[in-house]
Amino acid sequence: MANILTEPMKTMLAEQMPFVATVSPDGVPNLGPKRSLRPLDDSTLVFSEAAQGQTLENIRNGSKVAAAVVDAAAPDGYRFVGPAEVVESGPAWDAVAAGYEKLGRPAPRYVVAIHVEEIYSLAPGPRAGKRI
Repeated sequence: MANILTEPMKTMLAEQMPFVATVSPDGVPNLGPKRSLRPLDDSTLVFSEAAQGQTLENIRNGSKVAAAVVDAAAPDGYRFVGPAEVVESGPAWDAVAAGYEKLGRPAPRYVVAIHVEEIYSLAPGPRAGKRI
């Protein structure tokens, strides 16, 4: 069963710059900012994959995804881990497209849905790196 995304997690995702990590089939890591990363529901994160580069290729090749967000001023943060899928229609795509429409931007070509299976604390101290 997936962990539940709490309100503080959702707020941090909305206010800070999240990063997404994938890995290629031959083990090469890939990391990049994903400003559009947002919760779809209490166990799914979504983002627009506009660059259509290595992140998209790695996910299509079966890479799990780790998404991290940190509020350095707090200091606090979270890492979300799970399998991902590329979607071109359906609820995840519709949710991201609606957000783009509100901003007056064209709809995304690809949306990635991350099905969160694990959440870790990125807060310093005794909680650092611990599964929530």
